[in-house]
Amino acid sequence: MQFELRYQTIEPKRQTYQNIIKRFGDEPATRYQEATLDIEPRENFHYRPTWTPDHELYDANYSALKLTDPYVFADPRQYYYTPYVTNRAALHDEFGKTLSYLENRELLAKMPEAWTRVVADVIVPLRHYEAGAQLVSVAGSRFAYGTSLSQCASFAAFDRIGNAQMLSRIGIAAGVGTVDVLKGAKEQWMTGEHLQPLRRLVEEIMVVDDWAEGLLAIDAVDKVLYPALYSGLDDRALLGGAGAYSLVAQYLTTWFADQRKWLDALVKAWRADAEHGEANAATLDRIDVEWGARAAEAIGALTAVVDDAVGAEVSA
Repeated sequence: MQFELRYQTIEPKRQTYQNIIKRFGDEPATRYQEATLDIEPRENFHYRPTWTPDHELYDANYSALKLTDPYVFADPRQYYYTPYVTNRAALHDEFGKTLSYLENRELLAKMPEAWTRVVADVIVPLRHYEAGAQLVSVAGSRFAYGTSLSQCASFAAFDRIGNAQMLSRIGIAAGVGTVDVLKGAKEQWMTGEHLQPLRRLVEEIMVVDDWAEGLLAIDAVDKVLYPALYSGLDDRALLGGAGAYSLVAQYLTTWFADQRKWLDALVKAWRADAEHGEANAATLDRIDVEWGARAAEAIGALTAVVDDAVGAEVSA
């Protein structure tokens, strides 16, 4: 008896899930689309929240900023769980290798005294800012309407804890393996005159009812803070004998560039929405004016301390 083995192609009845077919037709979908589109429940809720009975558990009205269809927004990075975790694991692995190099040679502790003060009194205390920003992002992950938005906020919340951990590790390295710098940083955050405008600002943002306004208010601070204290200090650090700071700050600069991708795309989607675009634009303009001015004032208090310690910005 002889047997003949042959390949037989079985054509699938459909290329992807029905909800995606309704949107894009029966075409192969990306993993991002399958992990994102229409995941959040929209109907058949058991009860309304007791703390806000005018809303459903998932409700577009938790924010003044709305999209006619929340899934017109897509994360440009195409992050769902697996690519997000893979990317961030690589980032923190590289940071760990760089920090180990600096720790083994005590390079952060051996920086010029002025730069040691900047790191201890300005940079490391920002781990508390990141902790506050994490809570704001958590609110976004809970109250954003549509998985495409809420998962971006969720990833941002995890990122903020990661940023706080990086700053904490920098503090431990600057303290030569002790927590002395971390203790001093907390005291600075609680009582340092230069940090109180930022502390007050982030605490007020934490209690903003509108999750989207909270995220954008924190972003208004980020847009001043990150260029001023991380990428903006690079030349001064390199020329001032603080190359160790430049090496660790680059990872926070890298994160900020990644964060900008989804937030900029979301703001663009809000402004372009056919039904809500005009109202969204008015709200966005108000947020920019209101929170942008306060962010500039708060970060200005920090840059003044930096300028006093290490001199004005290096001219081109």
